[in-house]
Amino acid sequence: MNPNHRSKKPARKSLHPRNLHNQGYDFPALVESHPALAPYVKPNAHGNLSIDFADPLAVKTLNAALLNRYYNIVDWDIPDGALCPPIPGRADYIHYVADLLGLQPGLEQPGIKLLDIGTGANGIYPLLACQIYGWQCVGSDINTQSLENVATIIAKNPTLKDRFTLRTQHDKNHMFEGIIQPGEFFDVSVCNPPFHASLDDAIKGNRLKRNNLARSRGERKTKDESPSLNFGGLGAELWCKGGEQLFLKKLIRESQAYSTQCRWFTSLVSKADNVKPAKKLIRKLGAVDCREIDMKQGNKMTRVLAWTFI
Repeated sequence: MNPNHRSKKPARKSLHPRNLHNQGYDFPALVESHPALAPYVKPNAHGNLSIDFADPLAVKTLNAALLNRYYNIVDWDIPDGALCPPIPGRADYIHYVADLLGLQPGLEQPGIKLLDIGTGANGIYPLLACQIYGWQCVGSDINTQSLENVATIIAKNPTLKDRFTLRTQHDKNHMFEGIIQPGEFFDVSVCNPPFHASLDDAIKGNRLKRNNLARSRGERKTKDESPSLNFGGLGAELWCKGGEQLFLKKLIRESQAYSTQCRWFTSLVSKADNVKPAKKLIRKLGAVDCREIDMKQGNKMTRVLAWTFI
């Protein structure tokens, strides 16, 4: 591979200024640090090196390469079908949370404690928070197999052992209860809620995403008989009854009971229509501050909703 053939993109003002991925993906450098990525890297229709983002294995291998090169995490892996998070967007969330906490950039803050509600099999938010800022992190999930996978990642990365701990949520009706212990205090909680209201919705949404990816490459629509999810996601990772709106409602209501044990509660909100009712509920429950933080990656706009009772 020609080392001068770098997939350069103009600096994107859309990502957080501290985000290491503002210049796009340096595929030759990524392949050098993670050779398993090499078979997936090819010139796209514009002559730039890229991967097929509709291929789940290619996306997963790119993630492993990014985590290896930029965050010193080795042997990151997820089970087939598990949610495969886009690293630049997940890093953005952590950087904006650091701003929310008023932290001084460039310094490790081992005294900061972060709680990830629904860490999934990928454990991405605590992994990034540990490696970028040196925070103490707790990841919770209702799926024990997901937690076992994250435990394997932690075991292969000794620097994470004293920074990243896992807790099982035994009650699907709760987020904080059974996870936040008596007398315990977190600086911030993060969450990536299930997006869809049913598995059928998830498959339809993924089909739309795949067709959009194909269109951007100048290809025809993907065949409907291929239900694979390019960014994965099984069960509670991707969908829940009532979808994102109901999940947010439960999260906000329960946060009130733990108002003195967490400084900032935050959640990713994918659907813009869900922001207004969520803010209304937050104010109704007596939060003293509520903020909406816009994040943009490429053509995709998402936002973080943050609220505090303190």
